Amino acid sequence: MSKGNHDTLVYRLAQMLYKLNQGESLDPFALADEFGVNIRTIQRDLNERFAYLPLNKVEGRYQLDQTFLGKLNLRDIERFSGLAGIRGLFPSLSDDFLRDIFDIRMQSALLVKGHNYENISGKEGLFRALEKAIVAHCCIAFDYLRGDERKPYTAIEPYKLLNNKGIWYLAASDGGKLKTFSFSQIRHLHVDNHQFQPDPQIDQRLTEEDGIWFTEEKKEIVLNISREVAGYFKRRKLIANQVLEKELEDGGLIVSAKVGHQNQILPIVRYWIPHIRIISPEGLQAELESELASYLNR
Repeated sequence: MSKGNHDTLVYRLAQMLYKLNQGESLDPFALADEFGVNIRTIQRDLNERFAYLPLNKVEGRYQLDQTFLGKLNLRDIERFSGLAGIRGLFPSLSDDFLRDIFDIRMQSALLVKGHNYENISGKEGLFRALEKAIVAHCCIAFDYLRGDERKPYTAIEPYKLLNNKGIWYLAASDGGKLKTFSFSQIRHLHVDNHQFQPDPQIDQRLTEEDGIWFTEEKKEIVLNISREVAGYFKRRKLIANQVLEKELEDGGLIVSAKVGHQNQILPIVRYWIPHIRIISPEGLQAELESELASYLNR
């Protein structure tokens, strides 16, 4: 299943789960028409992907058991629809497991640790307005906060709302240049009736790019990773656009990355000191060491 197809599936499941959570009675034929899929796909959603839900079927319509109504918030819906969408790939995602997660009485047994996600409560209206502008390909204007300054932007073409390490950003084209704007710093949004023609190349860049730095010219940075921490870099990409170039005889690694800004990589290097060194570009390691020496001398 491609990422695009999976995103479409998860969106459909999330919308269906939201309707059920609100107490709606679902007509499979109406759902098939709404989401542009055949009736067998909807029946599979309800009977297989949602097999863990306490659904009641009356006269061909599906409804959530009343004792479970309203128990899910938006984050729950996103999580459960995502799990339902990939359950065929992971045998451990059994009906009993999903049902236990759904049952709010079981949630006290779970503790999830990870990123501290940005709190955007109170800004849901702004978030939805941006979503609608992106879907409708409408140009937007807004004020953007930079410290104590407020900069106006007009004729902005919005492409995506993306989340990077728990923080929401708007990816948009400004005069043909792809930029990212911190969602929390956007003020006074105005959605224009004027529509723009999306650039497929921008969509492709957003899909393929790691991180939030978008520049036409990227610089390659090469790193030497010591054997003590090499396993972490082999298990997953810890650096944007990370490529494993070579495994060294001592167990270390040579890793490269093409980045739009050195701040995509320097925080990671600092985090893994003393187990990581910058090989190229020449002079960047010396700059980093000078910066650290200055910090220690304060």
